[in-house]
Amino acid sequence: MDWFLRKKKNILTSIDDRKYLPKGLWYRTPNGKIIDTEELKKNAYVSPEDGYHVRIHSKEYFEILFDNGEFSEMNIKMMSKDPIQWKDCKKYTDRVKETIKKTNLYDAIRTGVGKIKGKNTVISCMDFSFIGGSMGSVVGEKISRAIKYCMDQTMPYILISKSGGARIMESSFSLMQMAKTIARLTQLRDSHVPYISVLTDPTTGGVTASYALLGDINIAEPGALIGFAGPRVIKETIGKDLPEGFQTSEFLMDHGFIDLICHRKELKKNIYNLISMMM
Repeated sequence: MDWFLRKKKNILTSIDDRKYLPKGLWYRTPNGKIIDTEELKKNAYVSPEDGYHVRIHSKEYFEILFDNGEFSEMNIKMMSKDPIQWKDCKKYTDRVKETIKKTNLYDAIRTGVGKIKGKNTVISCMDFSFIGGSMGSVVGEKISRAIKYCMDQTMPYILISKSGGARIMESSFSLMQMAKTIARLTQLRDSHVPYISVLTDPTTGGVTASYALLGDINIAEPGALIGFAGPRVIKETIGKDLPEGFQTSEFLMDHGFIDLICHRKELKKNIYNLISMMM
């Protein structure tokens, strides 16, 4: 055990003189690649070692997409009610309050109005950190209002999905948001205003089954999990092994669900080119 002990005596380091490294200096990808967090930020939160797209929030997407990160936010303080008085290990109202305090978000989606390379654009972006990015009545209402604004102002609509699906604590009220958002998107289509859907990791459940795959153009980030039920549930249900890469954005691209797989650093340029052509 000599290797574990100091061989030289009288080597003393005062507790006050010890240097502690702050947390978050490096990020480790699932493949084990390690990158400095500042370098990761400069690379749009994509690991240059293996191309892994780190999960980010609406704040980071707005910084990447909007010119100079400048935008005005719509319907900021819209909060969920408790229509069915839900309670599991804690009350739904308490869970919402705790999540608001923890994340500084009022619900699982934010909407910003700004410019992409000089073009006025509306972007709604989901946040997985707020109860798994689940779709409740507030998410549906914010999307509905954003679409209405786009129709009134003739501005293209971008929706970035990152969600575990419908919010169980709101039961049928959350499922109603599927019909509500689809109806609004139908009006948007009839108004000839472009809608670009961006699917990120993960996009699942009722979100996938409604607005996420209804874009005029559906864009996905590389390696994103996209599906309705998860791979484990499907495998246990059908009792068969699933194809390699099942429910990844690449798999969906091969089967015609996705129009484009886009590296995050190219996302702003591609969205600009698309809305320039479609407008």
